[in-house]
Amino acid sequence: MADKKALIVWGGWDGHEPDKVAARFARLLEREGISVRISDTLESFADLEYLSTLHLIVPVWTGGNLPGTLSSNVSAAVSAGVGLAGNHGGMCDAFRENTEWQFMTGGNWVSHPGGLIDYTVEINKSSSSPIVEGLEDFPVHSEQYYLHYDPAVDILATTRFPNALYFHSANRPIDMPVVWTKKWGHGRVFYNSLGHTDDVFDKSPTALELMRRGFLWAIEGRDIAIERKLDPAVFHNDAKMY
Repeated sequence: MADKKALIVWGGWDGHEPDKVAARFARLLEREGISVRISDTLESFADLEYLSTLHLIVPVWTGGNLPGTLSSNVSAAVSAGVGLAGNHGGMCDAFRENTEWQFMTGGNWVSHPGGLIDYTVEINKSSSSPIVEGLEDFPVHSEQYYLHYDPAVDILATTRFPNALYFHSANRPIDMPVVWTKKWGHGRVFYNSLGHTDDVFDKSPTALELMRRGFLWAIEGRDIAIERKLDPAVFHNDAKMY
């Protein structure tokens, strides 16, 4: 995998320790033989030509604002086969006013009732995805993310709500996605809601293994797009989207 490149862009709210998470993800990818560039500026998304040379983009940026031009560049690169993968607020609580980002990533954080609590992540045993092959359910002590998510995502793991008491407890119990994949054009998108702080991955090794597998799965998309000469132009639509 020496010829494969990843870009990790970190920043936003400091409470999610984006610098530490970015460094952990870089080490994880480098152990897989992937060349990693770490950036602390969203201007890294300004060069579409550069983004198109990557195999993977990893956002670690809670909150913030992403201008439409930069968002469009990421969308264009991913639609052509570049993977997009991230976790927790760094990907699905990023750029809250950017609906195209939410559409591309597959979901948006809305709450974590109870704050830091104990809960169980349940692996979808019916899934054929290599990302969860052989993995078992596991406990977590962290924020339990309640998300508004795209019904098109392929759900690989869930957690049961309600756990902590809150207004949502008046509704029926539901299984909220924790890990999912989806496609954006010819690109592969992976998301894992675990990881409020960096040490969650020390306390829950399976959470880190899910990230490793998710990264590698997302990376595969670009080579497939190149080998099959897949053109993202088949997805283009000139209708006004905003």
